[in-house]
Amino acid sequence: MLSRLGALLQEAVGAREPSIDLLEAFVEHWKGITHYYIESTDENTPAKKTDIPWRLRQMLDILVYEERQQTAAGEAGPCLEYLLQHKILETLCTLGKAEYPPGMRQQVFQFFSKVLAQVQHPLLHYLNVHRPVQKLLRLGGTVPGSQTEKEEVQFTTVLCSKIQQDPALLTYILEGKKIVSRKKSSKEPITLPREAASIQDKDHPHSKSPDMSPCKAQALTAQLPAETEEPDGGVGESNLITSLIGLCKSKKGRVALKAQENLLLLVSVASQAAATYLVHSSPCCPAIVEHLCQLYQSMPTFLDPADIAALEGISWRLPSAPSDEASFPGKEALAAFLGWFDYCDHLITEAHVVVADALAKAVAEKLFMEILQPHLLHVSEQSVLTSTALLTAMLRQLRSPALLREAVAFLLGADPQPAAPEDGPRSLCAHLIGHCDHLSDEISITTLRLFEELLQKPHEQVLRSLVLCNLEGRHYVARGSPEPESYEDTLDLEEDPYFTDGFLNASFQPSAKPPPAPATNSDGKTAVTEIVNSFLCLVPEEAKTSAFLEETGYDTYVHDAYGLFQECSSRVAPWGWPLGPTPLDPHEPERPFFEGHFLRMLFDRMSRILEQPYSLNLQVTSVLSRLALFPHPLIHEYLLDPYINLAPGCRSLFSVLVRVIGDLMQRIQRVPQFPGKLLLVRKQLMGQVPGEQLDHQTLLQGVVVLEEFCKELAAIAFVKFPPHSPHLHLSPPQEGHV
Repeated sequence: MLSRLGALLQEAVGAREPSIDLLEAFVEHWKGITHYYIESTDENTPAKKTDIPWRLRQMLDILVYEERQQTAAGEAGPCLEYLLQHKILETLCTLGKAEYPPGMRQQVFQFFSKVLAQVQHPLLHYLNVHRPVQKLLRLGGTVPGSQTEKEEVQFTTVLCSKIQQDPALLTYILEGKKIVSRKKSSKEPITLPREAASIQDKDHPHSKSPDMSPCKAQALTAQLPAETEEPDGGVGESNLITSLIGLCKSKKGRVALKAQENLLLLVSVASQAAATYLVHSSPCCPAIVEHLCQLYQSMPTFLDPADIAALEGISWRLPSAPSDEASFPGKEALAAFLGWFDYCDHLITEAHVVVADALAKAVAEKLFMEILQPHLLHVSEQSVLTSTALLTAMLRQLRSPALLREAVAFLLGADPQPAAPEDGPRSLCAHLIGHCDHLSDEISITTLRLFEELLQKPHEQVLRSLVLCNLEGRHYVARGSPEPESYEDTLDLEEDPYFTDGFLNASFQPSAKPPPAPATNSDGKTAVTEIVNSFLCLVPEEAKTSAFLEETGYDTYVHDAYGLFQECSSRVAPWGWPLGPTPLDPHEPERPFFEGHFLRMLFDRMSRILEQPYSLNLQVTSVLSRLALFPHPLIHEYLLDPYINLAPGCRSLFSVLVRVIGDLMQRIQRVPQFPGKLLLVRKQLMGQVPGEQLDHQTLLQGVVVLEEFCKELAAIAFVKFPPHSPHLHLSPPQEGHV
């Protein structure tokens, strides 16, 4: 059965004067809606069971059809002018606020969304559209968890789509009540086409609103504010922003995701003026960061670092915790926080630079400084452990350059200077380095993981602050002596201050060295074969066990090191590091050298590898191997060159390892059946035999880690040599032989 609208449209096309008939039909449907409030006696009938939704659809269809029939592009038709002049959107907004009949608010949101989406004529510039749009945004944002969340997010989606088409609208919509106030104070007329003035009520008597009795029209009139009335609120309040952030908190996943996408769209299309307004005159940045801080504080005060690491895959598009992961208290709260942090990071990446910088600074100030820092410096070990693990998880997710810059400044300081041995832990960085050598092994491991994650971030200041600022000048190299050219020139154990007579009497015999390769390259640098053999042969044969088991050997380390080195080289390529170290001036006097608190901590930890728990040793060696991968000539020389002539009192990674080997050879004498026990421990670590407690187990596990670490360093030296152009065409040498 044809609807009355269909008949009217057909009639209109035949008569070639569609505007008159269309306007009559449009007004008739509007009168039908207003008459409902006069004639209805049942206040409990839902809106969807009345004819209101049908009449609103007919009004929408008429507006769309009228626009398609317009011959002059850009002109508003009579029906649209009637909608604007008679403030139909204002009235509908009031009906939605009154929620009469029940469900009317949902119908109003849908009508607004469809009109703005389907009518191509620009509407948001009209005061009689802009004002009800602002009111409707406030209406939706004030009811958290409302039944109209789906319609609200559709409404904001249409607005964001319009802003994407015309970015200049952003400032206009965000200004909200300020624009309305200015228009009221200046008596600015409504923006309408010139033809709007030709339509007068006297020419169309049917356009006058019907009279309503006070009792029947109470829902329509009681809630309708005067034209000059505006809700209370701060000057310049951004209702679209606050509405979107409120919807981002929805428990309905699709609603929250769509709202986040809309907010992301807003901050990414912002012009310079709009971005400045977003930062200085809207609650955008404070509201986003406030929600982040609320989510952080809603988590339990203690979370297991292993549980935090298990939720590594959380993203803002999939913020819920994976169902296949084991449940633990606070899992959902942790997932919600990491998901929103990932969203903030994504916002900063995509936003206009003005918004990105402001949002990054807000995160640093409110979350890092005001919440995280007191927890990191707290006397409670649980507080330190949880906050450090959470910070590590955040660093792992962090991708935006602006937020990374703020995170690095927070952790390392804005202008780091070379440290002195006597410097106390005055900065946060110094405290965190101290936590790496904490009495609690768990805190030490967790903080070392934080630094390992930091070292993988593409920010030059990380390595400069922790390592390079102390190595510059090469004061660890003895002045006035030629560079050594062979292994025998430097490894004189009788003159090494680290070794005692007791050690020499232990008959330490390093692994048999292979036939010597050429000692130097054409440029005078030590051949890669000798450097690799120096690390492979460092652990004596009686302390090696990997050859007795079918497991990955040195060649696997080379394969892994090559991939990691390529990745690291790509990350640091823009930093313009030199290809080689600055030549030494032989006449320059020696100056005291201090490796810095970070390297001192790592070397001290490495020197105790035979006394520390297995998991702690793994983390220490992991951080050192990460450092050794960097293609900076000073790092390569200081950590991977066994032949540097160290200045008096200085130590390098190789000299620390040599001293550990000396300590090991003394301890071996006190462990009966050492080779058999060492092999059993390696099998236990590989899961080949059941784990059982053995005497000297910590020592034996430390020896296994030491052997593997030396192979790893040899592999890294191989793929890096020379530091700026590794000989990738060479086949990796076999373990113990090149």
